[in-house]
Amino acid sequence: KNQYVICSEGIRNNVLQAMEISNHLFYALNRSEFEVYYQPQISCSTNLIVGAEALIRWHHPKKGIVMPGEFISIAEQTGQILPIGAWVLRTACTQNKAWQDAGYPKIRISVNLSIRQFQNHNIVDEVKSVLADTGFDPKYLELEITESIAMREQAHVAESLSMLRKLGIHITIDDFGTEYSSMNHLKKLPVDRIKIPMPFVQGIDKGSKDKAITKSIIVLAKSLGLGVIAEGVETKQQHD
Repeated sequence: KNQYVICSEGIRNNVLQAMEISNHLFYALNRSEFEVYYQPQISCSTNLIVGAEALIRWHHPKKGIVMPGEFISIAEQTGQILPIGAWVLRTACTQNKAWQDAGYPKIRISVNLSIRQFQNHNIVDEVKSVLADTGFDPKYLELEITESIAMREQAHVAESLSMLRKLGIHITIDDFGTEYSSMNHLKKLPVDRIKIPMPFVQGIDKGSKDKAITKSIIVLAKSLGLGVIAEGVETKQQHD
């Protein structure tokens, strides 16, 4: 009403690409096209691997490896993120249990939860079910939620996080400082760690502002008794 929209060739191509990804997503899980990669988390003080983050990759039959940024938002829109997210959680717990049974050092495995998963009020029961089925000790599981999730539906989020923590699971806030940072809400949430986003970390080499922001997040976390993890450390200056 009282408007017009010009559809460019670029917009048309984006829509077609999104439709193609959406159509393939419905079959990808049953066709075993997904794989979980594990990114190590390293202690700055000991340089030892103390954890790993589970990262999904899609082996698309035509496109090759598709990164999460290209399909996760579409999976959330279509609801496919629920079975995909459940599969990642089960796969990560199963893999870490296998590593522990093989005699490797016991480390935490970190799994991301999307907003759609967290809006599912059965999320706590689903996590319990995975832990029971895999025989995985919950103290070695870490669940990551983004800052935007933490600030939405705060009563429900806080209640679910409290129930998960009572199981012995660790909770981390991802992408801290990129969206709705609220100190008032942060102090009320039952979390263990906050994650410094990659853009801030990788900006340390380029200017003083990212360095100052990173330092401020570290000081804030320590003052609140929280752990800190920095995402995407690749240089000595960033590590220092």
